[in-house]
Amino acid sequence: MDVFTTRSGTVRGRRAARDHGIVVVRGLPYAAPPFGAFRFREPQPPDPWDGVRDCSAFGPVAPQSAELPGAPVWSPGDEDILTLNIWTPADGPGDLPVLVWIHGGAYVFGSSAQPDFDGTALAGEGLVVVTLNSRLGFEGFGHVPDAGSAMPDLGPGAGSGVPAPGPDTDDSAAFPDNRGLLDQIAALEWVRDNIAAFGGSPDRVTLAGQSSGATSVACLAVADRARGLFRRAVLHSAVNAFATQEQAARTTAEVAAEAGVPATRAGLLAAPPEALVAATDRVCARYAQDPAAGQRHYDPAIYGPVADGVLLTADPLEALAAGEGGAVELLVCHTTEEYWLLDAVGSSAKITTEEQLAVFAADFGLPASLVEGHRERLPDAPVLDVHLTLHSGLLFAEYSARLAEAHARAGGRAFLARFDRRRDRTGRRVRAWHCADIPFAFGNLHEESVHFLVGGPPGEADEELSRRMTGAWAEFAAHGDPGWEPLDGSAGSGAAVRVWRTAAEGPAGGAVSGEQDGFRDLWRTAGLPLLAP
Repeated sequence: MDVFTTRSGTVRGRRAARDHGIVVVRGLPYAAPPFGAFRFREPQPPDPWDGVRDCSAFGPVAPQSAELPGAPVWSPGDEDILTLNIWTPADGPGDLPVLVWIHGGAYVFGSSAQPDFDGTALAGEGLVVVTLNSRLGFEGFGHVPDAGSAMPDLGPGAGSGVPAPGPDTDDSAAFPDNRGLLDQIAALEWVRDNIAAFGGSPDRVTLAGQSSGATSVACLAVADRARGLFRRAVLHSAVNAFATQEQAARTTAEVAAEAGVPATRAGLLAAPPEALVAATDRVCARYAQDPAAGQRHYDPAIYGPVADGVLLTADPLEALAAGEGGAVELLVCHTTEEYWLLDAVGSSAKITTEEQLAVFAADFGLPASLVEGHRERLPDAPVLDVHLTLHSGLLFAEYSARLAEAHARAGGRAFLARFDRRRDRTGRRVRAWHCADIPFAFGNLHEESVHFLVGGPPGEADEELSRRMTGAWAEFAAHGDPGWEPLDGSAGSGAAVRVWRTAAEGPAGGAVSGEQDGFRDLWRTAGLPLLAP
């Protein structure tokens, strides 16, 4: 049972260390390495192989500079990055529901090899779990100019020393935007064609993701090209970021200037992946250090999905509100204190004075009434906490909730949840911040690498909460019912929201009002600006 035959060849997996009833297949290629002649192009089919391919190790991660706890790092020369991993019950009955996971990481870092995403516990619930790597950073989301395109004007002195754009001859359609999303579609197509060999049903696929992974899922839910590849979607902490082609072209010009190459197709192809990774890091650092840089100063993430008019025509929130993706059922969740994590790891600007808070609000076009409303609801909080609460709603929480509500209003089926676990096993207060919910949903609380996220080793109450969340994902993937009522398209903000807490922290049922609902009322009055990376 540990040997499986795919369309490309035969693979051998290994029994999971935590549960010998689960077989794990790692590092299985779903597409060819996206370098050389395939760089910046659509993903291509993998080459077939003879014999039995050993799939006991994760594949290389996508080009990035991040070094994450417990996960491999990228090294220049690692090219076979379009791989996936499968956890499946060894003695499963077949035709099992499938859950495909897309990791987060601001579209520039992360991988399927992170210990957080081990699929053993979910497979133990009767799922076939698939996790995948796709292109990140410029390789996955950088805009490659059309033939002969000129670099945008970045202002006096910008890009000095960079050669002028030169002519290119290749067809522009061969170098698409949103290559990371196209990789994810290729992985879903691989699942459709091969997952039956692993006991999964290609007709019962749920696509899931967190942060930038969740927004990727939302994009694919409304993309015609991904239609029919999955029937349900799980989105945790979707990020409010979507670029026009003009904005993406400007980012390309900045990265190319920093890399010292022309902002042309030929110039970018001549730059090795490590040069574009390093240039991206320097561009982001420059924004982080410049308080006059506008929106990018506060959270310098410069890549994201692009409205290319081919794969994507509108932000997922607008598309869902218009009824696109109506056949896909949604399960959406966000955490109560999203942005506190970014502050804790030093990846966001410190806003500690009233003057800085006013500039922040102006840079994002937030009305003064929204800031005042948050201050009134947090009368004793420091300015930093007011900012973090505002930024949590702006970037993650409000956007996520609106995705579910827009889908429901347009006639789709959507469930909404909020992760609010704020006490560790000793009773000490911990943050219900970005990423803290994922180890609970995957059932991986004992992984040492996640203890920073969840406030240390778990207690019995945490394990019980984790079992409930894992079970909700499994039931949603299998039957479309996570255990509470779907949103009513005409209901208010507090209706049918599952609140994930430990039993000691309070009830978890629907229609729970509280602090978060007060903030939601403020956003409903003020409106939500759609952001660009």
